[in-house]
Amino acid sequence: MVLAFCLSIAVAAQDKAPEYIYAEASELTLTGKVFPDTPNPYHRIDTARFHGFTKEELRLVTESAGIAVAFKTDSPSIRVWPKYSKTYFGGGTTGFAGRGFDLYIKKDGKWLWAASGLQNDNSLNKPVNMIKDMDDSVKECLLYLPVRSVMDSVRIGVEKGRILEPLENPFRHRVAVFGSSFTHGASTSKSGMAYPSILTRETGIQFLNLGVSGRCRLQDYFAAALAQAPDVDAFLFDTFSNPTPEEIQERLFPFIEAMRAAHPGKPLIFQKTIYRERRNFNLEADKYERERIETVALLMKEACRKYKDVYYITTTNATSPDHYTSVDGTHPGDYGYTLWARSIRKPVLKILKKYGIR
Repeated sequence: MVLAFCLSIAVAAQDKAPEYIYAEASELTLTGKVFPDTPNPYHRIDTARFHGFTKEELRLVTESAGIAVAFKTDSPSIRVWPKYSKTYFGGGTTGFAGRGFDLYIKKDGKWLWAASGLQNDNSLNKPVNMIKDMDDSVKECLLYLPVRSVMDSVRIGVEKGRILEPLENPFRHRVAVFGSSFTHGASTSKSGMAYPSILTRETGIQFLNLGVSGRCRLQDYFAAALAQAPDVDAFLFDTFSNPTPEEIQERLFPFIEAMRAAHPGKPLIFQKTIYRERRNFNLEADKYERERIETVALLMKEACRKYKDVYYITTTNATSPDHYTSVDGTHPGDYGYTLWARSIRKPVLKILKKYGIR
C-alpha cells in the first residue's frame, strides 16, 4: 500500500506540466524585415508613413510573412503564445503557414527543421506547444511567424529557470525582395518555406521578404516606399508575375529609374517569372504567359543595356521534370519553392559578390 502510494506520487511529479516564462519576440532578435522599425514590430511596412496602398495592400503589408525571431535557450520545451489581429483561414495556404509557426534549430552549422505549431479556430490566442523532450544544451533557434496572419503579439515561452536570450542576428547583409504571392509564400506548407527564407537559411545572407500576394505590379508607390528602405545592400525583384504586358511596358523603366535614384550603385536583380502549370493544356493561358515573358525579355534586354547595376536572371525554376511541383496550377508547393531558391542561388550570389556581398 505504501509502495503504491509512493509510486503514484512519483508518476504525478513526472506528469506535472512545467511552468513557463515568456518574452515578447520583439525583445529578442527579429530578422527578415525590409523596414526594421515599424510601430507594430510584426508589420512589414508602416502604413501610416507610406501612402497610396489599396485596402487589400494595406492588409498584405501588415502580414508577418518572412519575419523570424532568433533566440537561444536551454529549455527542453518551447512554446509560442500569439495574439492575432487578423487570422488567416483561407484555402490557398495551409494553416501551418497561414496562421502557424515554423521552428528551426542550428545543428552542425546548418538550420534544421525542428517543429511546426498551429492555432486552431477553437484555441486562438492561447499557447502553442512547439516542441518538448529536448536535451538541456543551449540551442540557437529561429522561429518563423505566420505568412498570412496579422499579429499583435508573439511571446516565446521556455521552462521556468531556463535561459531565453536574444541571438545575435545569424544572417549577414540585407537584400530586399519585392514580389508577388510567390515571394509572399502562397501555397507553402509551413511559414519558413517561401523562397527568400530558404535562400537565407542556405546562404547565410539575409533576404528580406516584401511579397504582396497578387499586388506586385511595379506601382510607383511601392517604388517610393522601397526608395526609403534603410541599410539595404541589394534588391531582388519578382515583379513580372502579376502585371499585364501593358503594365510592364508602361511601368518598368520608371520603376527602375526611381530605384536607381534612391539607391545608386546598388544591384537591382530582376527575375524571370516561373512557368505556371495551368499552361499545360489551357491555350489561352499559355498564350498570355508567353506574351508576358517575351515582353519582359525584350524590355529587360534594353534595361540592362541602358542602366548600370540592373540585372535580369532567367534561371528561375519551380517546375520539376515530372511537373509534380504545382499546387493549384499557379503556385508551387515546398518542393517547387526549394527548386526556385536553388536555381537562382548561383546567379544571385555571383552578382552580389561583385558588390562585396558574400
